[in-house]
Amino acid sequence: MFNNSKKKKYVNMGSFFLKKNCWFCTEKMEEIDYKDVKLLQRYISSYGDIKPRKNTGTCLKHQRKLAKALKRARIVALLPFTNR
Repeated sequence: MFNNSKKKKYVNMGSFFLKKNCWFCTEKMEEIDYKDVKLLQRYISSYGDIKPRKNTGTCLKHQRKLAKALKRARIVALLPFTNR
């Protein structure tokens, strides 16, 4: 009984989250190119950090590939390390 009342409380408060779909899975992209700067900039915060999976909705497989592509783009100087 306690669990049911707790669930209702959360739903009434509006603190439940909908699952986001991975953009790379829906587009059926296997490889993420580090030279595609416009795509990579969507996944960088205003301070230059890599956005987490919770915010972007990417799956674990593509988040790893995305992080690797972002790091490669930074080393080749296509993206800045910081934006301050």
